[in-house]
This record gives sequence, C-alpha cells and structure tokens, in this order.
Amino acid sequence: MVVAGVAMGLMSVSGIVPYQPAVILVLVSLALAVMSLEQIKGYSFTAWVLVCVGTAMLYPQAFVQWGDFKLEWLIIPLTQLIMFGMGTTLSLSDFTRVVKSPWPVMLGVFLQFSIMPLTGYVIAKSLGFEGEIAAGIVLIGSCSGGVASNLMAYLAGGNVALSVTMTFFSTLIAPLATPLLMKSLAGTFVPIDAVKMMISILNMIIIPVIAGLVAHEILYSQKAWSRQIGKLMLVVMSAVFLAAVSLFLGPERLGPLFSGILLASVLVALISLAKLIIGIILKRSNDWMDTLLPFISMAGICMVLMIIIAQTYEVLIAVGMLLLLAAILHNGIGYALGYWGSKGFGYLMGKMMFRMGKSSDSRSTITESESRTIAIEVGMQNGGMASGLAIEVLQSYFAALPPNVFGTWMNISGSILANYWKQRPIQTDKREALDKEQMVYARKT
Repeated sequence: MVVAGVAMGLMSVSGIVPYQPAVILVLVSLALAVMSLEQIKGYSFTAWVLVCVGTAMLYPQAFVQWGDFKLEWLIIPLTQLIMFGMGTTLSLSDFTRVVKSPWPVMLGVFLQFSIMPLTGYVIAKSLGFEGEIAAGIVLIGSCSGGVASNLMAYLAGGNVALSVTMTFFSTLIAPLATPLLMKSLAGTFVPIDAVKMMISILNMIIIPVIAGLVAHEILYSQKAWSRQIGKLMLVVMSAVFLAAVSLFLGPERLGPLFSGILLASVLVALISLAKLIIGIILKRSNDWMDTLLPFISMAGICMVLMIIIAQTYEVLIAVGMLLLLAAILHNGIGYALGYWGSKGFGYLMGKMMFRMGKSSDSRSTITESESRTIAIEVGMQNGGMASGLAIEVLQSYFAALPPNVFGTWMNISGSILANYWKQRPIQTDKREALDKEQMVYARKT
C-alpha cells in the first residue's frame, strides 16, 4: 500500500512545487530500487508509471506542446503502436484454445462486458460525476482487456494461455460491444456516435492487433517460407506497396482507417526486414522482439499518460482523489466478481455435468488457476483503447482522464494482487490432474 500512498500524494502536489526536481529524483531512485530487488521486481512497471505521473503533475506544460508540435497528436499513433505490441504476443494457436476449452473464455468475456460497464455506470452516478468524466468512467469499463493483464496472470500463477485468449477475443468483440454499451449507458451523460466509435476501434485496435499477429507469424514461424530471403523480400515489398497505396489514397478516400492501415503496413515491413537481416543474413536470434516491443509498449503507455495528465491538469487537481476512489472501487469489484463469479459458475456446471453423467465428480469445472486469470482479466481493462476513443470519438480530454487514472491504479492493484497470489501457489495433486483431464473431455463431448 506504500505505492498507493505515493499515487494519492501525487494527486495534490501544490505544496511541494519548490522541490520538483527532488521529488522526481526520489521517484526515479525508488523505481531503480524496485527493479534491482528480486522480491519486488514485479512492481517495476508500476514504479515507472508513478515516475511518469509525478513528472507530468509537476511539469504539466512540458507535455502540452514542443515548438509548433502538439503532443496530443501522438495519442492515436501511440495507442496503435501499443496494440501492435499486444498483437505480437498472440498467435493463431489462440483460436484453437477456445475450441479445446471454450467455457472459461466465454465466461470471462461475458463477465468483462457485463460487470465492468454496469459497475462504471453505477459508480459514476453514485459519486456524482457528470458529463464527459462520467462518460469516461463508463468507457474504461466498456473496453476489452489490456496486455498488462497477461503479465499479471503470469505473475499470479494463473493460466497465461487463457489470459492471452481472453484478451484476444474481448478485443475482437470490442468493435460491437463497446459502442453498444456506451450508447446504452454513457449516452445518458454525453451524445455517443456508436458507428464512429466502431470504426475508430477497427482503426486503433483491430488493424494494429492483426498486424501484430502477422508480425508474430513472420518472426516465429517454423515453416520454410519464413527462412527464405526471396519470400521475406516479397513480404517486405508487399507491405511497402500497401503503405504506398495508403499514402496515395490518403485519409480522403480511406477515411478513419487511413492511419491504422498505414502504420500497420510500415510496422510489418520493418519487422520483416529485421527478420531478414538479423535472423537470416546475420543468423542471430529473433528474441530481440520479446524485449524491444514490450519496452516500446510500456514507454507508449507512459507517454500517453503524461500527455493526458498535462491536458487535464486543473481538473485532475480538483477531482483526482474522487476519481482515484472510483478507480479503486471499480477495479476491486471487477476482481471480486470475476473471481467469485467464475467460481460460482464452475460449481453449478460441475453439479450439472455430474447429474447428467458426463463427469464422475461434482466439483467445479473452473480451476483455481482459471478463476485467478478471469479475475485479473475482468478487473483490468485496456486503458490505451479507452484514452484513444475518448480523444478521437468523444473529442474530450476530460473523458480521457478516468481511463488514465484507472489505468494507473490497475497497474498498481494488478501488481499487488499478482504478487499476493504468487506467494500462494496452486497445489495440484494427481487426483486434481485426473479431474482436469475429465473436465476437458466433458467439455469436448
């Protein structure tokens, strides 16, 4: 809870303005200390998020405009870059996981798109938020899972494959689910253009994620074509050609999808060229992407966070503590209902299968590992997606403020929960392993 205390303190910095450099130095020192200590290394990203929050709170004007360049112009491409990075963590095999074990995925996605938007709406009304800020609270609850949840599931000893699959499928569903939820719930606070939001999700989220999937297959495929110079050059040239066509057609003809198609084409071309040079010609490992892209994604998240804080500094000072309370409530309810909702569903399904003769035991069909994973996936949303939609569709920095406050808290609470569960490893004996095999068989049949 020390980290949470630091976050709260950053919400009211008027009294420490003369000591700005010293405060930032302390935060950076703490972040470096967290990185160096094995026991708390899992909080490293959270620590650097707090460094960025503190820097933006103390120097808000530094993140508004550089010369004639407005930093707000970076929000959409940074969001797309983050989503591309998320796509590279996925593979086509994620589709097969749903076929093999559909119930946990379907349950998790259902809980995510029902609990979180409704909870956001109730919290916004209960705490007296109005207009664009209230809409932003509903928006963060209506978005799909974020890439940070996959890391938290791994740290918590959860089912990482389930986490990745849930993130992927909730992202695919988002173009329909998010606009409909926003129209139904946030429409009471501000006007919502559901069609425009759907197109924006395709541009900012779906196209970059698909490009990331393509990049993943190019880098890690074991097929012959992925190791042939001629075939890889063809991929590079095709991606460059698509980028050139996008530039020729321009936003006038491609409309809102222009930036997504252009950036996706350029990134696929760069990844293919890197594979050609590093992997084929120099015969080096392709593990560089596993380090580089997560770093770029985290840097992008921090940059978006600082830009939004700078744009909404005065409002954040006024309502920051109340927004933090809303974030804690929203996030905590998501974890709790995600965990116990999956437990309850698994218990009922186990009883039903036992009575139907499809299982020799009436125990839950959802394992402890799956319940932990669903809890994290339900409780953690895609803050980058919510921020981008707030800027591009709602045209409001105020609507982007809740996603950033919530996103900061989600990284803090996710790290705490993951490390708490990490200290309590799941015990699996032979009986439980056999039960799990029976449950998989029951699901297949």
